[in-house]
Amino acid sequence: MKASHREQLDIRGLRYNVRHWGAADAPAVFFLHGWMDTSATFQFLVDALALDWHVIAPDWRGYGASEWLGRPYWFPDYYGDLDALLAHYSPERPARIVGHSMGAAISSTYAGVRSERVAQLVMMDFLGLTATKDTDAPGQLVGWLDNLRKAQPVRGYRDHDAFARRLQLANPRLSDTRAAFLARNVSCTLPDGQVTMAGDPWHKVPSPLRYQAADVMASWRLIKAPVLMMLADKGYVSDRFADDPAEIERRLACFADLRRVTITESGHNLQHDQPEQVAAAIEAFLTRD
Repeated sequence: MKASHREQLDIRGLRYNVRHWGAADAPAVFFLHGWMDTSATFQFLVDALALDWHVIAPDWRGYGASEWLGRPYWFPDYYGDLDALLAHYSPERPARIVGHSMGAAISSTYAGVRSERVAQLVMMDFLGLTATKDTDAPGQLVGWLDNLRKAQPVRGYRDHDAFARRLQLANPRLSDTRAAFLARNVSCTLPDGQVTMAGDPWHKVPSPLRYQAADVMASWRLIKAPVLMMLADKGYVSDRFADDPAEIERRLACFADLRRVTITESGHNLQHDQPEQVAAAIEAFLTRD
């Protein structure tokens, strides 16, 4: 495996953990992880890259070794965090960004409203959430208020081997070797010795505000950078819009400069299932200086 190193820095008043692979003077590319995940999720993908890159992969606030809030999270903070991270690591030039799932959600909206800061964007198995109705709003707010009154449960596993088996249950495509790596590198150990996913359980509390697909799509229409849309043939996008394939095309039409690749025999975590396919597609898309 390619070696990584980590550094910690202050991002908007929070301790942020940032993982690096590759030489500092190699072309930089930012890898942004998804919900209930960490930067280490990209290890297999980085190992499959054929060219020399400086991969910069933060743990988002509330994940991995970055600071946890222990209270509800406000999603727009991630846009502010990304803005600050790019200002720190790429102040003079627009960035290449690869985002998986929530990382793609954050980076794609950001690429619309800060179009001058993004040179190229890769979105991995994310095309927005399903549309919500205005009648959903009251119940969503009630649920959030109810959650504020109670502690958020942490699900622990006896040891790393038990956690690895749980990861394979969720994703049968994971080999024993990859599951063992993830169990030790996307987890943390609780005071009682149990192992759990390294994500603040407050992330599991649904937002008090309903998802506005039209607002997100409006930002996508402002993106000037070339976009690579990487969809898994058995991923969340295909599942989420299985009954409405026209909606997939409607959302894809938002991107002015789009390339589309399907990763075969892969679930949502395509960086785990098919890292070689993903790496080849990314490197074919990204241009070298």
